[in-house]
Amino acid sequence: MITDKQNGFLILAHLSNIELFYTPPVSITGNELILQDDEFHHAVNVMRSSVGNTLYVTDGEGTIYRSEILKIKKNDLAARIVEKFAYWNKAENIFFCIPVLKNPDRLKFAIEKSVELGITNFILFHSKHSLSKKMKPEKFQNTALSAMKQSLRSFLPKIISSGFEEIINLKVMKILFAQSSEKAFEGNNEEKNPVYFLFGPEGGFDNKELNSVDSKYRYNLSTNRLRSETAIVKCASMLKL
Repeated sequence: MITDKQNGFLILAHLSNIELFYTPPVSITGNELILQDDEFHHAVNVMRSSVGNTLYVTDGEGTIYRSEILKIKKNDLAARIVEKFAYWNKAENIFFCIPVLKNPDRLKFAIEKSVELGITNFILFHSKHSLSKKMKPEKFQNTALSAMKQSLRSFLPKIISSGFEEIINLKVMKILFAQSSEKAFEGNNEEKNPVYFLFGPEGGFDNKELNSVDSKYRYNLSTNRLRSETAIVKCASMLKL
């Protein structure tokens, strides 16, 4: 579905049943783009794309390009941009502050599903009851990239790390999830300014961490206890992105 056209960009375009690739903005010049590395390998050696074939490529900054392959070399391919589909990021002011989990696969799952549901900003933190050492954000970037392409989204998620205290000291709105809270989260988020959602680790938040966020901004996501990764995914699904 296409509802408007502005400056050569098709706005609010709905794409389905396509294979989506990624190339950084630096690899796009004028009406031509270059595909390299793993994306090039997948397009040519896995999907068997050849000169003249159509490729859909995103720059990770909100645009998907319909392009036609012009030439294929040993390590890259060049394609001519035929059409541009522009999107806006409904979750640009939403930040998911996720605890480092003991099992990295559970953390990967949480990030993957959250990206599929529209979340684009992640902050990994280590709290008092975390059961794992700190992990490098780069470890999960490929997971986020794959989830972006799988769900046909056009914003490459950003994943960084921070300390709990650093997050708390930020002068922004913070919402903390704790089963002990009596208020149920209903998924409403009409804030135009950044909102940081804090999820607890396997051992939960300690009292000092809980009290660092005003009680009126503390919610539960279920009357039952949820695993950290389940709570993260449930929240992402409730935000209606």
